[in-house]
Amino acid sequence: MLDKIKSLGADTAVYGVSTIVGRFLNFLLVPFYTNVLTTSQYGVVATVYSYIAFMNIVYMYGMESAFFKYASTREIGNDKEIFSTPFISVVLSSLLFSALIFFNSTRLAPVVEVPPEFADTIRYSALMLLLDSLAVIPFAALRLERKVKTFAAIKIINIVVNVAANVVLLVRFHKGVEGIFISGVIASSVTLVLLLPTILRKLGLHFRKDLYKALLKFGLPYIPAGLAAMMVQVIDRPILLALTNESTVGIYQANYRLGIFMMLVVSMYDYAWRPFFLTHASEPNAKQMYSRILTYFVLFSSVVVLLVSLYIDDLVKIRVLHRFIINPAYWSGLGIVPIVLLGYLFNGMYVNFMAGIYIEKKTSHLPYITGIGAAINVVINLLLIPRFGMFGAAWATFFAYAGMAIAIYFVSQRFYPVHYELGRLLKIGIALGIIVTAHAFRHALFPGVHEQLFKLAALAGFFIMLLLMRFPIAEETNFLKRMRFGR
Repeated sequence: MLDKIKSLGADTAVYGVSTIVGRFLNFLLVPFYTNVLTTSQYGVVATVYSYIAFMNIVYMYGMESAFFKYASTREIGNDKEIFSTPFISVVLSSLLFSALIFFNSTRLAPVVEVPPEFADTIRYSALMLLLDSLAVIPFAALRLERKVKTFAAIKIINIVVNVAANVVLLVRFHKGVEGIFISGVIASSVTLVLLLPTILRKLGLHFRKDLYKALLKFGLPYIPAGLAAMMVQVIDRPILLALTNESTVGIYQANYRLGIFMMLVVSMYDYAWRPFFLTHASEPNAKQMYSRILTYFVLFSSVVVLLVSLYIDDLVKIRVLHRFIINPAYWSGLGIVPIVLLGYLFNGMYVNFMAGIYIEKKTSHLPYITGIGAAINVVINLLLIPRFGMFGAAWATFFAYAGMAIAIYFVSQRFYPVHYELGRLLKIGIALGIIVTAHAFRHALFPGVHEQLFKLAALAGFFIMLLLMRFPIAEETNFLKRMRFGR
C-alpha cells in the first residue's frame, strides 16, 4: 500500500510542476504590484478579479468535471463526441455571456463597485473570460491523455507571457490597472493559440444529445456548488471593501496571496488525487489506502503551514534590486498569513473527502456542502470585520473551509464510509496548534529568546511532540528503513 501511496506522491509532483512554476511566476506579480500600484488601485484589481472568479463558474457550468468523468469512463459516445459536445456548448454560451458583459460594462461598473475611470477593466474581463473558458476542455483532454509536458509547457508560457506583459505595460507604458487586464487578455490569447492543435485534433461536428443531457445532469450541480465554493475564496474582498476601504482590501489581498505556498500543495494534490482514487476505487484495500493518504497529506501540509508561518516575516523583508519583496506599506497584514494557510489545509481535507461523493455519483449534495461554507463565510465576515478588520475576514475564510471539510466528511461517510485515522490526525493537530499558538504569542511567552533560535526550536518541537505521542507506526518505520538501505 505504501508503494502505491508513494506513486501518488510522484504523480502529485509531476502534475504540480506547471502549477508550482506558474504560481511562483504569478506570485512575483504580488511584490511588483505592491511597488507600482497604490493600495487603492490594488484594491480595484482584487475586487474585479473576485467577480471574474465567480463568472468562471457560470461560464463552465460544470462541463469540465462532467467531461472528465465521461471521458474517463466512456459510458456514452466516442472520443470525438465526448470532446465536441461540451466544447461546442461552452463556445456558444461563452460568446453570449461575454457579449452581454462587454456591451453593458458601463452599467455594470457601479454594480460591482468599480470606479467609472476603471470601467474598461470590465470589458477586458469579458474577453479574458471568453478565452479562458474555451481553453478548459482542451486542457482537460491533455490531462486525460497524460500529455503532461504539453500541459505544463502551455500553462507556464501563459504565466510567463502574463508576467512579461505586466512589466512592459506597467513600467514602460504606465498603463496602471488597465495594463494588468490587457496582460491577461494577451496571455489568454496566446494560450488558446497553443491549444489549437489539440482542439483541431479532437473537434468534430459531433453534438450528441443524450451525452449532453448526461453531462448537464452531472455538471449542473457544480454551478451552485462552485459559486458557493468561490464565495468562500473571494466574497471577503467585496464585504471588506464595503465595511472598510480600498486600501485595506489591497493590503489584505497582498498578504492573502502569500498563502500561495499552501495553495500550491492543495492544487498539486488535487491534480493527482482525482485520477488516483478513480483508478484504485475497485481495489479491496482502497478505503484503507485513502485513509492513510489523508494522514500523510495532513502531516505534510502541517509542516508547510509551520515553515511559512515561522519564516514569512523574514521572506517579505528580503531585498531585491534595493526593494523589499513586499513593500512595507503592506506588512501590517502579515498576521493573516498563518490563518489563511490553515484554511487551505482544511480545503485540502475537503478535496480528499470528495472522493466518496465522486465515486458514488452523489454530486447533487455538493451545493448544500459548499453552501454551508459560503454561509459561514458571509456571516463571520459581517460579524468580525467591523471589529477586527482584515483579520476578521481571514478567520471567516478559515472557519468556512473547516465547515466545508466537516460537512463533506459526514456526507461522504454516509455513501462511502472510510475509517480515517482520526487519532493520528488529532495528534498532528495538537502539535501544530501548540507551535502556531506559541509563535503567535512568542514575544509575551518567550521575551528573552532570540527569534531565529525560537523558530528552530519550534520546528524541532513539532516533530518531538509527534514522537512523544507515538505518531509513527511500525509499517512506516520499516518502510523508511527499506528506503534508506535500498531494500
